[in-house]
Formats: sequence, C-alpha cells, structure tokens
Amino acid sequence: MNVLRQLQSFFWDKRKFLYLSIFALAIATALGLVTPILLSRLIDDAIVPKQFDKVPMLAISVILVVIAKALMQFVSGTLGGRLGNHLAYRLRNACYEKLQYLSFRYYDTAKTGDLMSRLTGDLEAIRNFIGFGLAQMMNTGLMVLFGSIMMFSINWQLTLCTMVSVPFLIVVALRFEGKIHPAFREMRLALSSLTTAVQENVTGVRTVKSFAREPHEVEKFSIRNERYKTNQIFTSTLWSHFFPLMEFLASISVVLLLTVGGTFVINGTLSLGELVAFFSLIWYIIGPMWNIGFLINNYTQSEASGERVLELLNHPIDVKDREDAKELKSEDVQGHITFDHVTFAYGNAVPAVKDINFDAPSGSVIGFLGGTGSGKSTIIQLLMHAYNVNEGNIKLDGIDIRDITVYSLRNQIASVFQETFLFSSSIQNNISYGLKNVSMDEIIRAAELAKAHEFIMEMPDGYNTIVGERGMGLSGGQKQRIAIARALLKNPKILILDDATSAVDMETEHEIQSGFQEVMKGRTTFIIAHRISSLRHADEILVLDEGKVVQRGKHEYLISVPGPYQDVYQIQYADHISRIPGEAEKQVRS
Repeated sequence: MNVLRQLQSFFWDKRKFLYLSIFALAIATALGLVTPILLSRLIDDAIVPKQFDKVPMLAISVILVVIAKALMQFVSGTLGGRLGNHLAYRLRNACYEKLQYLSFRYYDTAKTGDLMSRLTGDLEAIRNFIGFGLAQMMNTGLMVLFGSIMMFSINWQLTLCTMVSVPFLIVVALRFEGKIHPAFREMRLALSSLTTAVQENVTGVRTVKSFAREPHEVEKFSIRNERYKTNQIFTSTLWSHFFPLMEFLASISVVLLLTVGGTFVINGTLSLGELVAFFSLIWYIIGPMWNIGFLINNYTQSEASGERVLELLNHPIDVKDREDAKELKSEDVQGHITFDHVTFAYGNAVPAVKDINFDAPSGSVIGFLGGTGSGKSTIIQLLMHAYNVNEGNIKLDGIDIRDITVYSLRNQIASVFQETFLFSSSIQNNISYGLKNVSMDEIIRAAELAKAHEFIMEMPDGYNTIVGERGMGLSGGQKQRIAIARALLKNPKILILDDATSAVDMETEHEIQSGFQEVMKGRTTFIIAHRISSLRHADEILVLDEGKVVQRGKHEYLISVPGPYQDVYQIQYADHISRIPGEAEKQVRS
C-alpha cells in the first residue's frame, strides 16, 4: 500500500467520492443479506405450511430489495468512475508536466515507447484500481463480516464448520500475491520494450526501408514479443497453479455446509429455510475468497504500474532554478556571453569539453569548427543550461546562468539544430511555435529571410499546409528553412545556428547567409558549421578537437597558419584554389 499512499495526493481532495462509493457498496452488500432472509421466510412461512397467500408479498419484497441493491451498485460504480477519472486526469497532467521539465540528461537514455507505456497502460491500471478495485477490496471485508454475523446468528456451530478452510484460503492468497507482483512488474517492462520497438520502427520506417532491414526489424520485434509472451505465460501459469487450489478450498466449505447442514435439518435443529438461507450466505464468504485472487491481481497490476509512474514523477531534475534565481527581462538583456574555464562530462565519461574559455560581446558572432565529438554541440547545450557544468562558469551579461531562471534564460535564445523537428501542424503554426499575437506579416517576413516563403506558397494551402509527423512530406532543406524562420521570428538576443544550413544547397545557403547578415545585427550569434563559408564572417572562430580549443581567431588569420582550419579550408576549396594561379603556393607558403 506504500505506492497508493504516495499517489494519495492526486485523489485525496476527492476522497468523498471514495467514501460515498464504499458506503453505497456497503448498503448494496447489506441489502444483499436481506434476500436470503426473505428466501428463508418464503420457505418456512409460506411454502412448507402451504400458506401461499404470503408468496406475493414476499416476492414483491425481494424485487424491491434487488432494485435497491442495483441502484446502490450503480451509485457506487458512478462515483468510483469519477474518482478514477479524476485521478488519471491529474496524474497524466503531472507526468506530462514532469516530462517537460526533466533535464536533457534524462532524455539521453529515456525511451519514447517506455514513456508512452507509462502514460497510457500504467495509468489505466492505476485508474481501474483506485476507481473500482479499492472499493471492491474494502467491500470484500464487509461481505465477509456481514455474512459471518448473519451466519452466526442462524447457527454458530454450522458457521464454524463451514469456515474450516478459510484460513488455508487466506494463506494461499497471500502466497499468490507475493509471486504475482514481480511477474506483473516484469510483464510491464516487457510491454514497454515492445512499445518502444514499434515506436522506433514507425518513426524510422524510411531508414528501415532504405537499408532493406525489414527482416531484421521483424526479428527484433519477434524477440521482444517473445519476451512479453513468455511473461504472459508465466503469469498465466501462476494463475493456473493457485486458482484451482483456491477454488478447491472454497468448495470444501460448500461440501461441509451441505453435509453438516443437511444433517441438522434431518435432526430438526435447523429448518429447511434456514439451510437455504445459509447456502446463500455462504457465498458472502466463499465469493470474496474466490474473488480475492482477482482483487490481488488488480491491486498487484496497479502497484507495479504505480511504481513505474512514481519512478518518473520522483526522478530528480538535474537542472532547476535556484531559490534566488533572477528572472530576466528582455529589455535588460544585452547578450554578452562568457565561458570561464568550463569543463563538462556526460556522467562519468571522459570530459566532452575541457577548460573552454571565450568571450562573446553583445552583437558578436562566434563560430565553432571541429569533427564529430569535438564538443561543439555540448558548448551550445551548456549555454542553454541543458546541463550543469562540472567546473568553471558561464555568464550572461556578467551573471552566472545558474543564477538565472531556466525559462527566462532560454526565452532569450533561439536555436536551429541540424536535426530539425517540426510538429504535426500547419507550417504557420510551426513557424510561430511558442509565440502569441504574431501577425501573418511577421511570419512571412521571417520565412522570406529564411528563403522559405517561395516554396511554402507553392504548396496547395500555403502557410496552412499541414506537415506530417516530424515534418514528413518536406525535404530536409525545406524543414531546415522553416526551422530557421521559427528562430528568426522569436527575435532572440542570442541566436544559435547548429549546422543550420547543412541540408540546403550551396546557392540557398548563400542566400540564407545574406539574410542572416541582417538578422544577426544586435544579436550575439553562435554558429556551428562544417562549411567554412558559414564561418568566414564570424568575429572569432574556435576550432575544437576532443573537447579542447586547438585554434582560435578570425577566418583570415586561421587560413594563413598551418592547422586544422587551414586543412579543412584547403579540402573544401581545393578545386577553387587550383583554378587560381599561384593560390596554392600562396596557401602553402603562408
């Protein structure tokens, strides 16, 4: 029950629904006890003495009791449903909100399919138990209590005799719960793995088909499906072992009742009507005992699901606001960025960046060049406070970014990443994402600067064209230009271009770069690029290798000295240099 106590805050304000649901169910249970008594009176007072004039009244009484019982069960189910839906609504919102604020470090290893499973299947299991199972579990105790009292009031010797197997039934049920809980947890994990496989395959279907890896994906899915099937079979095996035993123990009570009770009737110590009533009441004991396995099953599933949901909700947020964090106002931000001896490592790995130092005055352009894994993107992520630095500090206008609220910091930054993500919405909504009260003229202006307006207008619905999931239906260059327009429309003080023009041709890149010259004015801009052409106008270029700055300076200086920058320049401009007489010798001499 520890899991339920931790989830209590999500439904405790609506506990009246729980109480009323249990109360209505208790009344229904109590009304159910009236029927055996009426049945006993029908036999002993009407049928046996042949006073049939009493039959209609007793029959009407039974009908009224049944109707009242059904009404109470309806009220209980309705209130339980409202409680369960309220819990699921709040829990789903809490999980989604937590996902928004979890740090980048969490998403470095998180699996989308697993998260989807937690927000759907696991939440549904919790909703079912809190909404219905919890009241049913409490009502089980009431049924046993009420039924036992009624049976003892009729004949205490017969009651004790029929309850001989109950302690054994309880022991078996508890052993079942101890084995079924780990099984359900493993089954949930297997289902998450299965969901992840489907999600990854659907998302990467183009890659799968382009590499003709359909058989491999089928095999991978089959392995995970086999794991899920194995867990399902193991769980079913547990059921098949325990439930027949539980049913056998419960049936012993019925056998004892009929044997001993029949003897009492023959001896005249028990009336026939009382025996029939006893037979009806025994199901108030046996029924819950039979049902206890299903209740344990329901509870165990919800507990396993609750553990997974709480694991998400209780996951620490690595990057969060300090208590005295400052809220930035756009009009006060200049955009002066300083990296002071910054070192950072992902987990316990080798540092991704080591002792990084640079100063980017407001309005300056800083370029980064380096191979894969050199630390370019890490520097940008640290600037956005996606991670906390291990050593050193990063300052914005002289203030450590750890002393600035994360929201207000990132609100001053607009980014265009190499891997462009577009939402399943209209192009207009994708460009204006996160902004309110943006005019259509402003959207068009941003699209024109990003050289996206022309191809957008060629589409059937123009800016109202709906793009597919993750921007499907658009080319890589088109998606990238829409992302650039989205960044420009934000009008940030700090602009980050992480290989922003890698998916466009050289001619389009030149046009976009021309547009950037205008939008970069008054903004501090950081450019990550593999093309020298994207960096040549930067105020300072940092060349990175294995997380360290190995060269720095302006384009004109860097191409004049031997080093990685000159090597890249000569590779990219080899044809151009060879066509200019004396240029190659000039480069070599310099």
